[in-house]
Amino acid sequence: MNHVRDQQQEIPQLHFGNLEVVTALGRGAKGVVFLARNPAEDDAEWLALKVISRELIERKAKIVNNDGAEYRRVCFEREVLRLFRHPLLPRLRGVLDTQKVVGYAIDYCNGRDLNALRKKQTEKMFSDDVIRFYAAELVMALEYVHSLGIVYRDLKPENVMVQHNGHIMLVDFDLSTRLSQKSPKSSPSPASEVLAESKFVKEDKNSKKIRKKKRFFHFHRFCNSGVSPEESDQQATAKEEPRSVRESESESESSEKSNSFVGTEDYVAPEIVAGKGHDFAVDWWSLGVVLYEMLYGTTPFRGTNRKETFYRILTKSPDLCGEATALRDLIRKLLEKDPRKRMEVEEIKRHDFFKGIEWDMVLEIPRPPSLPETGEEERNGDKIIDVESFVEHLFCSEIEKKNQIKGGEVKGLIPNNTESDIFHVF
Repeated sequence: MNHVRDQQQEIPQLHFGNLEVVTALGRGAKGVVFLARNPAEDDAEWLALKVISRELIERKAKIVNNDGAEYRRVCFEREVLRLFRHPLLPRLRGVLDTQKVVGYAIDYCNGRDLNALRKKQTEKMFSDDVIRFYAAELVMALEYVHSLGIVYRDLKPENVMVQHNGHIMLVDFDLSTRLSQKSPKSSPSPASEVLAESKFVKEDKNSKKIRKKKRFFHFHRFCNSGVSPEESDQQATAKEEPRSVRESESESESSEKSNSFVGTEDYVAPEIVAGKGHDFAVDWWSLGVVLYEMLYGTTPFRGTNRKETFYRILTKSPDLCGEATALRDLIRKLLEKDPRKRMEVEEIKRHDFFKGIEWDMVLEIPRPPSLPETGEEERNGDKIIDVESFVEHLFCSEIEKKNQIKGGEVKGLIPNNTESDIFHVF
């Protein structure tokens, strides 16, 4: 297994001249995700290309005087993706740097996300057996992420994609952080690690070395600084993200907890709302919220506004109506408000809801609950998108943006958002 770790794989530099970008899949606070491929390659696989506006990043930097924190966040996310060698997590397939945009490409999942899949069900809910499959894979994905010292902090159905083989892929690590002084109580089993390494890209050992190319010095300086973005992230305005919570305090890298106010409103843990500091346990709380939503079709603490939602998260117990089942018991224990009493990974895996699960064999299930339809990917007619112009037009000045909203959506954009998270979408 050591020789696998020692192998290097260069992450390719992407160029628009070599890419066929056919449609926009969704937008986030800073960028747009496009469907793209390199037709010159033999396999010409479809990729999800996340493109972020340099102008918007620099404008935010001037507004909050954050000295490059927005660049650090983009670089940090790319470096996190470089670490992954697991079937349930994305591969970093290439990076993109131009005078107008920065970004990266990962594997494209044609099965959409769990939220879209749930809404296709007759009663807009999943059965216990289907929930068990997706829950087991989420536990495995989070266990692996935690073993790298990364706290995810944005688990929600919109960030759980369905791959072509029916297995999940956890995406969008924009809000993740590294807690250097604490490790989770367990790490992935050797069998799972071998499987992940044999199937997916090997870590680039040179990922933290300074590039020789200085064309975009400002961006590359942060990408190679070795400093995680949490040291200087600032609070974003509510106007930019009306129902998504961003960083409001700097991270404390010298402790085993983070004090950032970050996440997506319906899914944030009580300790984040209370500002008491948080660690890996916040991801298990969010898992409880996701399982509740899969079972009942709604999140457990949503109020009429953010203030009421946060009040419910801090004070209310989840309404687990229906007969007592192992699933409801698992949800109740995950939604324990005291993080010290909340279940962690080994206890979760031993819970009665997962009784009979062979954890080393979960990834080998040949027939997951839902297999995406195969066929030609959705195209924006026969026109190839000019990505830089598209992103520049979408992320223009605030006045232009207001006028744009009044006039309708940008042509070619396929919205992929929900009421709970209008702007933070991958």
